[in-house]
Amino acid sequence: MKRKSIIIGVILIVLLAGASLLYLFYPGGTGGQVLATVNGEKITVDHFNQEIAKLKEPTRGIIKEDPAKFLETMIMRTLILQEAKKQGLLPAREKEGPEDSASSEEAAIKEFLEKKFASVPAVSRQEVEAFYEMYKDRMEGRPLEQVAPMIEQIIRQGKQQEQLEQFIGDLRKSASVEINQDGLQKIAAKPPDSNTEGDFSKALKSGRPALVDFGSNSCIPCRQMRPILQEVKKEHSGKAEVLVIDVYKYQNLAREYKIRMIPTVTFFDSNGKEVHRHQGFMSKKAIMEQLKKMGVS
Repeated sequence: MKRKSIIIGVILIVLLAGASLLYLFYPGGTGGQVLATVNGEKITVDHFNQEIAKLKEPTRGIIKEDPAKFLETMIMRTLILQEAKKQGLLPAREKEGPEDSASSEEAAIKEFLEKKFASVPAVSRQEVEAFYEMYKDRMEGRPLEQVAPMIEQIIRQGKQQEQLEQFIGDLRKSASVEINQDGLQKIAAKPPDSNTEGDFSKALKSGRPALVDFGSNSCIPCRQMRPILQEVKKEHSGKAEVLVIDVYKYQNLAREYKIRMIPTVTFFDSNGKEVHRHQGFMSKKAIMEQLKKMGVS
């Protein structure tokens, strides 16, 4: 039951994120605009805003720039709730407030998924042995009997995940869903600006040290670094170049500089030669220390 709940919990986190805050954007006359109709049930801009307001930054900002993906999550949540209602798992809500309603829906989805996937998938000895042979080099020399329970759990969770994905996919295929593409475009926020390949070339020839963040707008650690980079850029104006390069827009640059993960913060000296790189989120303190080592104060 615990293993099953782990997978179901992941689905619930995706479908029912956080606690309600305030509407975020387009508070005027577009609130009642329909973004999607799911088996006759409408998802409006107001509803979309309520759900997106439950998320924290920078996730919220990323979703506002590409609302179609989040709308698809809401569509799947609606489909599961509709299935739960068919089975009488969702109590009457006439006297409930918004928070009570959300709680009831969350409980209904949880109960429905637990009933739907009550049976635990079987894992054969052959599957365990095959997994062990495939990943034997990662078992740190431990014998099969010692790691068999762990392998069995991994395989079982994988099967449960496949079952859930298959179920959700089947729901989506059989549903009558209409999406207002024009409405989605209207509520989509503009992504933050990034630098171009020309900016990058110019920075390396500027005669000043350069800090280049190879990242992406859809990368959470990258977005968390944006305010830090803005501060560094402002504080070192005229002393160092600070750039953000989107690796998906400029894949040739990413290949040329062998970017394996994002963000990768790369430091260049005044001659345009790379002198240091850091993979992953980098704090302002660490950035300032590295710039100091390069003679930038």
